[in-house]
Amino acid sequence: MQSSWKNTCKKQLKTQNKFFCFPQEFVKNQLTISPFNGLNTAWNNAEVPAFSTGRNIMSMMSKILGATAAFALSAGAALAEPALIFDLGGKFDKSFNEAAFNGATRWAEETGGSFREIELQSEAQREQALRRFAEAGANPIVMAGFAFATALDSVAADYPDTKFAIIDMVVDKPNVRSVVFNEHEGSYLVGMMAAQASKSGTVGFIGGMDIPLIRKFACGYVQGVKAVNPSATVIQNMTGTTPAAWNDPLKGSELTKAQIAQGADVVYAAAGGTGVGVLQTAADEGILSIGVDSNQNYMHPGKVLTSMLKRVDNAVYDAFTQGANLETGFNVMGLANGGVGYALDEHNASLVSADMQASVDAAAGQIASGALSVHDYMSDNACPVE
Repeated sequence: MQSSWKNTCKKQLKTQNKFFCFPQEFVKNQLTISPFNGLNTAWNNAEVPAFSTGRNIMSMMSKILGATAAFALSAGAALAEPALIFDLGGKFDKSFNEAAFNGATRWAEETGGSFREIELQSEAQREQALRRFAEAGANPIVMAGFAFATALDSVAADYPDTKFAIIDMVVDKPNVRSVVFNEHEGSYLVGMMAAQASKSGTVGFIGGMDIPLIRKFACGYVQGVKAVNPSATVIQNMTGTTPAAWNDPLKGSELTKAQIAQGADVVYAAAGGTGVGVLQTAADEGILSIGVDSNQNYMHPGKVLTSMLKRVDNAVYDAFTQGANLETGFNVMGLANGGVGYALDEHNASLVSADMQASVDAAAGQIASGALSVHDYMSDNACPVE
């Protein structure tokens, strides 16, 4: 057989002193079965050796088919872009959604990769967006917000080979990473700062949608305030009971004015886009505010006491970095692993004394080590202090 191949090749085209010869049956059986159009690219780019023996033929075909496989893998990877679905309230809410966007953007800038994204306009779009991205091959798909839980519970089972990550909720599926935060721990720290900065002894809290998660922020905040000043008054208001509560700056402004009228001189907003109205009104009225999720100190330099950092950006960045190999399961981000904290920069440095910083850092260390326990409202839907 080897001699027959050589004799046939000697009669074929000679190029640069190399003979290129492929038995017709081998070509028919091996090269036309590829489902990949990229075979032509692999063939053209393969280094074809001079023909001399059947062993060379097999070696050459191994290189060609190997190149084809590599091409297929690279093309598949290119198709598997990660995707990010923002919650209602808008991508640039300067808070939760924007933190998620910042994490995705950081990943893209560092890797040169790209990602898909969508801003929802209604509740009905949650499942539709998830299915659209899954059908398109996006992997992983990250959702910013607890409200995706029902849709994800349904969709994840239909796409077992796609990895999903949901922030602020637990969905028990083998292909889902559930990321939750110890917001009560970070809120405790900014509560301490509010109590130390307050001159009236009255501080406020304005939440977005009235749900257990936001009461978790509030309860941690009250515990921090009371740890510094047990006789302090904490006024609490929620913006509403529907998702619209995340994007109502006007209502946020009205609630802030009402709390100021009751003596509050520091107000903490955990309300998404609604918080923009809280911070603006606090600055206009001459009191201090506290931002949330993202570092919002820059929005009103010298007037935002601090921001409770919820590192949603890190959650998205980590998910995108792991890609299709995303580790699924339950993931908790708190003070111990840098998941929450407080912001200190040039925009609020003049408002935070050395003593204030020292006391807050000491408490953070105790919480991280387990020496100091902050009650989690969601553990029993109750808060030990008001």
